[in-house]
Amino acid sequence: MSDPIELSDDYTTANRKAWDELEKQHRPATYAGLLKNFSVPGYSYLGDLETEKLVKLGLVGKSVAQLACNNGREIISIRNLGAANCTGFDISEKFIAQGRDFIQAGNIEHCELVAVDVYQIPQHYDHQYDLVFVSVGALILMPDLERFFSIAARLLKSNGQIFIYERHPMLDMFNWDDENDPPVLVESYFNREPRMNRQTVNYWTKETIDCSPMYTFHHTLSDIFQALLANRFEIREFEEYEHDISEKYIAFEQLRIKPALCYALTAQLK
Repeated sequence: MSDPIELSDDYTTANRKAWDELEKQHRPATYAGLLKNFSVPGYSYLGDLETEKLVKLGLVGKSVAQLACNNGREIISIRNLGAANCTGFDISEKFIAQGRDFIQAGNIEHCELVAVDVYQIPQHYDHQYDLVFVSVGALILMPDLERFFSIAARLLKSNGQIFIYERHPMLDMFNWDDENDPPVLVESYFNREPRMNRQTVNYWTKETIDCSPMYTFHHTLSDIFQALLANRFEIREFEEYEHDISEKYIAFEQLRIKPALCYALTAQLK
């Protein structure tokens, strides 16, 4: 569904309001458990595949930034896995506040969480990081991919890398709760119109939640590749997988005929 908003900043403002509202809906399912887990030294929320990929990139001793980090559970985990210095950026002050509680619970040093529009990250963070991490659910909230990856490039040191572990854009063609096998196509892969929703799914409980207008954006794989290339990134590795990392399409893992469900991409700044 298209809408009259034209500026990326306006979309971000709307999404910030929606995510701040949704924090109280997500909190009961995750906050207490994560607070307890991060009080244990070395705890990591990350799954086996992303951990393997990050370790392969030489994570230990590196400086890492995560864009659209939500409550920071992944970037804090990266710090616990041995990164030297970590920073997470997210638009939602309320989710960032959760992450700061996790850091305090674990007495974790050299890990900072910043509440800011990714497109407005201050310049004093430029050229400070060896690696930028982008995880599930981040790109779909970005109205301008080329601008997004220009921020990532700006943050990186010379020859820095970006690692993306995201849900596959092919999933935008289906309804998440479709019980058919194969699922029914409901949307064109090439429809890039912004989508406005006043409801979302709590991906922890699968409940439908009312919220202020939230905008999402479909980006094809070629959109993602071209936006990276336009910002001097060279793609080093790309793999697609049949497991779900969104907590939303997990039923698709059991399909006889299934789409790609997620991918991992590594690129290096030239």
